Amino acid sequence: MAMVSSGLAPIQSALRVGLGRVLIVEDEELIRETVALALAEEGFEIVVAADGPTALEKLLGSADGIRDAIPDISLVILDLMLPGMNGLDLCRLVRHRGLDVPILILSAKGTEMDRVVGLEVGADDYLSKPFGMRELIARCRALLRRYQSKSKAEDFSALRFEGITLHPNECRAFLNDVELNLSPKEFKILELFMGRPRRVWSRDQIIDRVWGYDFVGDNKTVDVHIRWLREKLEEDPSKPKYLKTVRGFGYRLG
Repeated sequence: MAMVSSGLAPIQSALRVGLGRVLIVEDEELIRETVALALAEEGFEIVVAADGPTALEKLLGSADGIRDAIPDISLVILDLMLPGMNGLDLCRLVRHRGLDVPILILSAKGTEMDRVVGLEVGADDYLSKPFGMRELIARCRALLRRYQSKSKAEDFSALRFEGITLHPNECRAFLNDVELNLSPKEFKILELFMGRPRRVWSRDQIIDRVWGYDFVGDNKTVDVHIRWLREKLEEDPSKPKYLKTVRGFGYRLG
């Protein structure tokens, strides 16, 4: 049985709290409890699973991925040799279901090919057994920092105006936290306006930015798309709060 080499002095957990919730998926009880204790002493909240199906339930809930999942799992430490469902299949399924949580694989299989396969199916890091506990904790911290930086960057890239939030990288827009069903052109027009709130855009400027300089057709097509956008954004499209007409010039946001 692969053992954990600890080498970790006791740490007062009271000094390190709120670091996140870690799901440890490991069928060997000694390893599971040792890792859990070390991370708990660092200030992490611990959730454990001894097999693949239990881990999947804790991550995604029931078959529809809604009920009974444990919320806000910050990090998954995943063994590969698990009863019920192996770690590679679990990792692949979690990624297929769109769950963006950092995954650190622990495995006695330490060849280059094993590591490559683990990373290819969606893991973020790979640590071979036996491992040092300090290294494991350092890798956990590094993964969490990386994901937190990613989340901050994504949040920073979002455009917001009053009740509207637009995520350019995801091509998604929300009105009061309700997702809008926008066509590609509607999305690009809204993105243009939200990048420069209250700036007035003429029809020709909108066509150049959204359709491109090689557009052939009537610039009245802008009016049609603005009307469609108003129907999705405005409580009363005839009295718009967001997309306003500036007569003789064009349109502006706000």
